[in-house]
Formats: sequence, structure tokens, C-alpha cells
Amino acid sequence: MRFLITGAAGFIGSNFVRFMLDQYLDDEFVVLDKLTYAGRMENLEDIAPRIEFVKGDICKREDVEKTGKCDVIINFAAESHVDRSINDPGLFIKTDILGTHTLLEYARTIDVDRFLQVSTDEVYGSIDKGSFTANDPLNPSSPYSASKAGADLIALAYYKTYGLPVLITRCSNNFGPYQYPEKLIPVLILKALKNQPLPIYGDGTNIRDWIYVRDHCSAIDRVVTGGSCGNIYTIGSGYEKTNLEIAKMILKFLKKPEDLITFVGDRPGHDFRYSLSAREMNLLGWKPQYKFEEALDETISWYVRNEWWWKPLTNPH
Repeated sequence: MRFLITGAAGFIGSNFVRFMLDQYLDDEFVVLDKLTYAGRMENLEDIAPRIEFVKGDICKREDVEKTGKCDVIINFAAESHVDRSINDPGLFIKTDILGTHTLLEYARTIDVDRFLQVSTDEVYGSIDKGSFTANDPLNPSSPYSASKAGADLIALAYYKTYGLPVLITRCSNNFGPYQYPEKLIPVLILKALKNQPLPIYGDGTNIRDWIYVRDHCSAIDRVVTGGSCGNIYTIGSGYEKTNLEIAKMILKFLKKPEDLITFVGDRPGHDFRYSLSAREMNLLGWKPQYKFEEALDETISWYVRNEWWWKPLTNPH
């Protein structure tokens, strides 16, 4: 089979391509990426000879067409940082909604077997107790999550109107190697390594369900191969931690003092808690393989070992 994987020079996408190359030795993988600030060829350096790379923008049909005929499209390409969406919402609407529309139109013309839209738990907003399931109402709080919700609805409309074989996954917070240092865990790791203050929004009690990126990759693979078109699959790990707990765990592993933790003004519209059910994924035979503490330790160790990767990002000049 021939896979088109968009946005795969980014964090989750690059990990997914690496995962798939290990699983499917006879398949072909085409990566389409615009190489924005968070999409970097360094993320694909070790696997570059085994993939076809096309530099391009999912919003531009001519760029998408350069990828050629494929059997499966998996769309990771998105603007994904909440703080950036607050400062520049238009960019998120363009990439996440219009870009997805361009891909859906292309998928129709080449008659794909599967189109998987990678979404997020943030489309549901916050939940005080329990866990969101696939068909719970959407209640996004930020321009980022609203743009992802819009993309999901357009993708589902293409399934209902045109019969396009669409699948949607919504996953909880990812962490692992190659994550750009604007997200919580890599920010805290790199601040701690430099003995700098670790910024924590509000009082640090906001809760997230955390999943190791490789578990997310295996879940997407399971949905592509065994999921039912037109369905939404929520991917939760059950590992819920507060931001403050995460900071303390990182400091403990690196043997740094807790007085590095610094509380800062809260983010506008900051959701308190995210939690997703994994029931439908369990019915597909999937469950997370990595325990949170072990995966976090391995992630911290990766950043310690790979200063070459992150140093240009934290000291660009």
C-alpha cells in the first residue's frame, strides 16, 4: 500500500512514520510537510532514505497533487499550539480547516481506501468528572480546538455526502521524542536542564490525560486497519496528571530542586481537565503498552541525549 502522511515532519507525524516503517516493510510512505517552525527535517533524518518527501502546503492543491496516487491519507498537518492560536487565530482556521478541505477534495479524486483525520481531545472542552466518548457534544474553548472541531465536521460531512471513507481519531495529550519545545513536557525538561524557572499556569492543578506518542501511533494504525468508516475513535490512556505533578516528576528525575517551579498568570480560556474514554479502541483490541512513569523517564533521557536536536530551537541565533 502507498500512504500519504501529511505533517509528518512534526512531532506525532514523524513518530508515526517511524512506527509504520517498523511494522510494514513492504509499504510505501510519502510525507507532505510545509516545514514550518515545528516541522523539521531533523525529525526525519534517520528514516529519510526510506520515505518519499514532498515539501508543500496542504492548503495548496498543486502541492498536494505532487504526492501522486495513494491508498491511504493520514492527516497530521495542523497548527496545534493553543497559545499561538490565541495570538493568530486566522492561521489556525486556514491550515486546520481549509487545508483539511483541500485534502478531502484530493482524496475524492484519487478514490482513496481510507482517509484518517487526526484530531484532539480539546474539541470537547473541559470535563469535571468521567471521560468523554466519541459522540459527546463538541465544546471547544480556543481557536485551535475550534478549528480542529471544524475540520472534523467537514471530514464527517464528506463521508455522509460523498461516501468518502473517513475515520477520525481524537487523542489525549501526547509526549515523547521530537516534541517541539513549546509544549508543557519539553518546556519543563529543557528549563530544568538549564536550571531555569519552570513556568506553570495558574496554580498547576489543571489535569491532562497523558499518552506516550508511540501508543498513539499504534492506536492510529489499529483504526486504519480495523476501524469502521464514518466513526470517531477516542484514544485515552487513563494516566491523568496535574501540570504541577508533571513538573515535580521531571525535577525529581533530573535531581533538580522544586523551588525552580514558578507559577505564572493563567492562559485565557484554560480548560481545567481533559479525559477520554478508550472503550471503542479496546474493542478494536488496542490498549496502551507504555506506563506513564517509564515513558516519561525515557522521554527525559531522550532530551538529555539529544541536545543537538533541541539546542538550535532554544538558541536559534
